[in-house]
Amino acid sequence: MHVPPTNPAAPTAPHRRRRSKALGFAALAVSLLMAFPTARSAFGDETEEVPGGGDLGPNVLVFDPSTPDIQGKVDEIFKKQESAQFGSDRYALMFKPGTYNDINAQIGFYTSIAGLGLNPDDTTFNGDVTVDAGWFDGNATQNFWRSAENLALDPVNGTNRWAVSQAAPFRRMHVKGGLNLAPDGYGWASGGYIADSKIDGQVGPYSQQQWYTRDSSVGGWGNGVWNMTFSGVEGAPAQSFPEPPYTTLDTTPVSREKPFLHLDGDAYKVFVPAKRTNARGTSWADGTPEGESIPLDQFYVVKPGATAQTINAAVRQGLHLLFTPGVYHVDEPIEIDRANTVALGLGLATIIPDNGVTAIKVGDVDGVKLAGLLVDAGPVNSSVLVEVGPEGSSGDHAANPTSLQDVFVRIGGAGPGKATTSIVVNSDDTIIDHTWVWRADHGEGVGWETNRADYGVHVKGDDVLATGLFVEHFNKYDVRWSGENGKTIFFQNEKAYDAPNQAAIQNGDIKGYAGYKVDDSVTTHEGWGMGSYCFFDVDPTIRQQHGFQAPVKPGVKFHDLLVVSLGGKGQYDHVINDTGSPTSGDTTVPSQVVSFP
Repeated sequence: MHVPPTNPAAPTAPHRRRRSKALGFAALAVSLLMAFPTARSAFGDETEEVPGGGDLGPNVLVFDPSTPDIQGKVDEIFKKQESAQFGSDRYALMFKPGTYNDINAQIGFYTSIAGLGLNPDDTTFNGDVTVDAGWFDGNATQNFWRSAENLALDPVNGTNRWAVSQAAPFRRMHVKGGLNLAPDGYGWASGGYIADSKIDGQVGPYSQQQWYTRDSSVGGWGNGVWNMTFSGVEGAPAQSFPEPPYTTLDTTPVSREKPFLHLDGDAYKVFVPAKRTNARGTSWADGTPEGESIPLDQFYVVKPGATAQTINAAVRQGLHLLFTPGVYHVDEPIEIDRANTVALGLGLATIIPDNGVTAIKVGDVDGVKLAGLLVDAGPVNSSVLVEVGPEGSSGDHAANPTSLQDVFVRIGGAGPGKATTSIVVNSDDTIIDHTWVWRADHGEGVGWETNRADYGVHVKGDDVLATGLFVEHFNKYDVRWSGENGKTIFFQNEKAYDAPNQAAIQNGDIKGYAGYKVDDSVTTHEGWGMGSYCFFDVDPTIRQQHGFQAPVKPGVKFHDLLVVSLGGKGQYDHVINDTGSPTSGDTTVPSQVVSFP
């Protein structure tokens, strides 16, 4: 019933199931003290200036090669975070330029590791940055919410292990050897993302069921299970879907790498990479990347305890935002209505909207960069959690689009949460570069109505591009696309596990809501490397009419689609509309459509 990887030495890739005992919901350790003045006076009628710059707070640990006992400090963080799937601690481990010997940095939940050079090779580990799955008995399907960026690695045994699933980006890395994407023992693993990275040796996915790699360079690629997608990757395998399941685009139509913190001498700055068109390979291969460095004193350094009012005052004042690791409750939306504003989170900084407000609202303006943030729904339903552009946005942002990079959304899991729609994109030309939008299937506050969330991502703007779109478990449509000329390169989806019966998901005369729906009014749309999976464990008799729904028009095109019944828990009748063979029985074998129409 399992799908074997191409490598015969590796074990099979069984169906994915992520039910587990709740790990508990740790109390939020949110400081009530603020290091900055409030945005309003005691009388509420005056606004004080919000200062820029300052220190990075206690949960950003900065190392240089002379720091004593680096390994001990890194191990201490890992011990706290290894199994803290729904905990409240957040950490960023930052390494100044230099060479670090004999390091094995194991990375747990809500932990980011990064170099502080302008290029990855400025900060070199003679050692490893490791993610494994010992905490979960060798199962890597819950290794979420962590990241590695801007480092060069010379692995001790020649191959670095990065066994992750969703929301665990590997960006701007140089691996001077191979990269193993499976846990020790080759247990289950479920997806991931590499961008702007160079892996000198071979990448071994082994049991990884799907993966997306963008604008990078690899020495080789070992195998594929269901869906391996590449755009702009030097050394990528040739297009060959479905056997092996490689979807390969020579270039990425539009991309802009994620902003990152770096040191210029002793001064902290945030580098904002330039937009690239038809990119291939890394942005740093020829030396200094294109873009601009913004001094830290032009940022409001946000620390736990900061209010939405102060954050908004900082933006109105002209400051960018740097969220230090922590959990932030907001009682009104964070509003970013100034062109080119950077809002960058460190250490999976987490924003929780209170009383049903929208967490983040971006204006219909040029060049806003949202990056490195986790938005966690609150117990009172929010109609929208992240809104990019107000309803009816019409500005042309082709020359300088807004981008969302490593912006993750969670409904439930860490406690009760509800949201009608997680992300709404109204602004034209927006780039959605790696997002995991997740209605929780395990943890606390989980149930068909308990963490109700009808829609994951709704794109209404035109000319929107999604690269690395992971959206799972919503009560209705996981993705709905209403704008013209949209493009998606790589889509990973699971329908909601916990649908109680067939009637609960009935969509008029259609059995179930598609994982990815393009509106009938749309005339141009294109997608590559897209999969939808079902695992209806409450009622395994449920049938889903299709994973994808789209109008049959010359301008609407899909390449390399698949649907999978995980362990035979529920079935698909078709892949897209009424096209594609059904899944059947209890075998975890994908049904595939190479192109549509």
